[in-house]
Amino acid sequence: MTGDATVSPPHPLEPEAAGLGCHAGADKMREASEAAGNAALLDAFAKDYPLGPHDKPQSMCPAFGSLRVGLRMRRVGTLLSGSACCVFGLSFVSHFYGARRSVGYVPFSSETLVTGKLFEDIRDAVHQMADPARYDAIVVTNLCVPTASGVPLRLLPDEIDGVRIIGIDVPGFGIPTHAEAKDVLAGAMLAYARAEIAAGPVARPAAEPTDRPTLTLLGEMFPADPVALGQLIAPLGLAAGPTVPCREWREHYAALDCAGVAAIHPFYTAAVREFEAAGRPILGSAPVGVEGTAAWLDAVSALIGAPSRAREAAHAALPGIRDALAAAPISGRITLSGYEGSELLVARLLIESGADVPYVGTACAKSPWSADDAAWLRDRGTVVKFRASLEDDCQALEGLSPDLAIGTTPVVQKAKELGIPALYFTNLISARPLMGQMGAGPLAQEGNAAMANRERMQAMKGFFEGVGAGDTAGVWEGKPNLQPEFRARHQKKLEKQRRAAKAAEMI
Repeated sequence: MTGDATVSPPHPLEPEAAGLGCHAGADKMREASEAAGNAALLDAFAKDYPLGPHDKPQSMCPAFGSLRVGLRMRRVGTLLSGSACCVFGLSFVSHFYGARRSVGYVPFSSETLVTGKLFEDIRDAVHQMADPARYDAIVVTNLCVPTASGVPLRLLPDEIDGVRIIGIDVPGFGIPTHAEAKDVLAGAMLAYARAEIAAGPVARPAAEPTDRPTLTLLGEMFPADPVALGQLIAPLGLAAGPTVPCREWREHYAALDCAGVAAIHPFYTAAVREFEAAGRPILGSAPVGVEGTAAWLDAVSALIGAPSRAREAAHAALPGIRDALAAAPISGRITLSGYEGSELLVARLLIESGADVPYVGTACAKSPWSADDAAWLRDRGTVVKFRASLEDDCQALEGLSPDLAIGTTPVVQKAKELGIPALYFTNLISARPLMGQMGAGPLAQEGNAAMANRERMQAMKGFFEGVGAGDTAGVWEGKPNLQPEFRARHQKKLEKQRRAAKAAEMI
């Protein structure tokens, strides 16, 4: 479809749907979305990103994941449709993490939702942005309220003056984590690129072509890791291909033109589906540690049918990795949790470095591509918790009393309150190389330095002892006025409201 094509306006929305806001709650938003014709979309999300025993993990707004992927790509524009408060927060966080481009925004009101004018505004904004001199693609993202209201991005043109238009829905009530939102956009872009390839010749990728088959890498990694991985697979006659999510549109063509796909991060369900549709085999795990690298190289060898001589040549890298681990040992008990998708790989490397890792929690779901890592960890006595909640992670922290806690911001905060050294997973651990010989030293350096601060943490805990917590935090001249009677009355009021809501559902 071109920019000159016309589309029928979407059906006007029911006033009840238009009146929804972020405060409505996930259940109400989900019901409204289904009523607006998005039941199939939500069913697809539930299949691709299944929830665990909890409603969903406590991570940041999932749309940040897809937003970040788009902002990191060259010649790709970004347009958000959602509540102003959500767009402000997402824009702020994206620039906090180094985005150097504007985030487009299409505002709305109840009137524009009810009349369908919001869709027309989005379409006009896309036409206004679609400058082929600036963009290869424009990503349009529906946040919670437009998705719940059924704003149909599928009716946007596929392209305008050669600029590709990618419309995605990333509602917080359908996508559990920001990591999996990356997959929503990566899968949509791969699907578009695959259709372009099927339609005829496409532009040559900017990178110089290699004379060897390539292995596409799935998942965001530290820049040194693809280099290390390429060195490991070179004896097998392979080269490291593009990393998905890509940084430039034409990389998608090279990513699809591969001998196989290494699902380094195992949660990219939609992306895997596109690679499988293109006939590309997938393998999980990653070359971390000695045992992990040996098993992974054997899996790659089997994938491409490499001769035994090539496999033996690839294994020549193992002694160097073993020596690097021995030169940077880690001694201590460590609990590990996060929402990046690489938690199991980091745990393997910690254990091979000598650490005791009794608990690993990941906000991502169980996947075929993480099965081998989970089995390896469980064989060594590690409890692996998929779709782990903050309560799971804090319970492990309190029950196991580790020498070091690696986790999300609230887990790190809880650890410090207990006087336990802690490291933030996203900024301090996932931003380090993990693969090959380069993977051993940095992790040990960070972990050992943090554990050496235990006495300082205990001193800080003692210094702040007695200042209170929660609503009694601070230094008080007298005792805080807690008013337990008011709290009890308010709790009864809330309970009465819950019972009334439950009775209304039964009617």
